[in-house]
Amino acid sequence: MQESPKIPIGISACLLGEEVRFNGGHKRSRICLNALAQVFEYRSYCPEVAIGMGVPRETIRLEGELEAPRVVGSKTPGLDVTDELYEYGRRVAAESEDLSGYILMKDSPSCGLYSTKVYRNGHPLPGKHQGMFVRGFRAENPLLPMEEEGRLNDPVLKENFVALVHVYDDWRRHFKPDPSPRALVAFHSRYKFLVMAHSQKAYRELGQIVAEAGAPGFEARVEAYFEALMGVLQKPANRKGHVNALYHILGYLKESVDGDARQDISRMIDSYREGHVNLSVPATLLNHYIQRVGSDYINEQAYLRPYSEALGLRNAI
Repeated sequence: MQESPKIPIGISACLLGEEVRFNGGHKRSRICLNALAQVFEYRSYCPEVAIGMGVPRETIRLEGELEAPRVVGSKTPGLDVTDELYEYGRRVAAESEDLSGYILMKDSPSCGLYSTKVYRNGHPLPGKHQGMFVRGFRAENPLLPMEEEGRLNDPVLKENFVALVHVYDDWRRHFKPDPSPRALVAFHSRYKFLVMAHSQKAYRELGQIVAEAGAPGFEARVEAYFEALMGVLQKPANRKGHVNALYHILGYLKESVDGDARQDISRMIDSYREGHVNLSVPATLLNHYIQRVGSDYINEQAYLRPYSEALGLRNAI
């Protein structure tokens, strides 16, 4: 795939080094400001500041029932900013249709995605949950790729998030402006092997939806397709899934590459399967031959180049 312009994504302002935390500090992120800044254009948000809480400020926390907690002051229970944070999340989501992802600050009562504690009578309840800003945002846009900055230290989670953002951005920029059965077929064709790496079952189910693209009920079918696509790509592909996708792509070189070269590629795929090399080794070798002798169809597969190669993300998985 051709290199794309930087992708606009939201980010917790403190991760960019903005001094907006409750104590006037920040949580400047090397991950976000170094490698990922090559492909992402950041739009910063601090929900607490946006609703007028100021800097510095009293700390807040989620208190009450797990499904419907309130956001209250840690020292002043009468301070309740639940509705303000929730509605601000909804408003940002509604006004940010040009975003293709979001990186959030972990543990935050507003921005936490997987890590926020909920308290009852001053004691934390089991599990980790979403902050109130995220709850509001998700209510308005449940499919936007989101990740916590701390989890991006995991190479597999980082690689998957970056790939997912690129898929969402492709959909937002190239399919949504002019949706049609033909456009859906073209979009799905680019991502068939990426989906295959994540799930054989989803590969078949999404293919069936696309096969019926020209039938009545196109809008509902498109909605079902994209929801299912984002759902399956949210969970990283495992080694077995990658091997399956690699071997399927190798099949497209059967007539155009000699047997010795195919055996070399096959050995590298098996070496990856056994954990001796990282994913970039067989993928790069396969991509080399595909670019030389592959058909237009296989050359356009996003699985081979899901994002800028300069990121080197497959070197670590």
